[in-house]
Amino acid sequence: MTLELPNLPYDISALEPHISKETLEFHHGKHHQAYVTNGNKLIAGTEFESMSEEEIIKATANNTDHIGIFNNAAQVWNHTFYWKSMKPNGGGVPTGSLAKKISDDFGSYEAFKEQFANAGATQFGSGWAWLVFDQGTLKIVKTANAGTPIVKNQTPILTMDVWEHAYYVDFRNARPKYIETFLNNLVNWEFAQQNFDNL
Repeated sequence: MTLELPNLPYDISALEPHISKETLEFHHGKHHQAYVTNGNKLIAGTEFESMSEEEIIKATANNTDHIGIFNNAAQVWNHTFYWKSMKPNGGGVPTGSLAKKISDDFGSYEAFKEQFANAGATQFGSGWAWLVFDQGTLKIVKTANAGTPIVKNQTPILTMDVWEHAYYVDFRNARPKYIETFLNNLVNWEFAQQNFDNL
């Protein structure tokens, strides 16, 4: 199969009490799985069958003839990246070279945190908030629906899912509380540092 559902990088209960086992059962086991299943059905028998996930996303971006393939493939990629952007006992303040770059580009970690939270809170409807590296600078961007920075030559460092299925079981309609919890208790700064180191 071209698209695959990865295992979670932690036990399905490991993010509790912040993200429940029930949320991950639905979010990973149902939503993410559906993107994989539907995407592979759409890709079967097409020129995209032999491409990698990222190649498929870039080849189908902004192409109305292949919007279904893009939506599913991009959501597979986005979710895989999102699971890695969290960890048990995460959160807190980054350290090392990434922390210095955040301070240089945003003025302070607190300024970054405020802007990142605002991006997530103000994304209308479904979408994502991202920390990306773009032409030498760290930036915060948001994308709607299945949108992903990799089609804009931006390198994702970290992401937060703000689709309702990411938080509704645990936080109901309180998206800002979910965002606060993500930053304070879940964000995986080691993963973000690895992505920064690999630039």
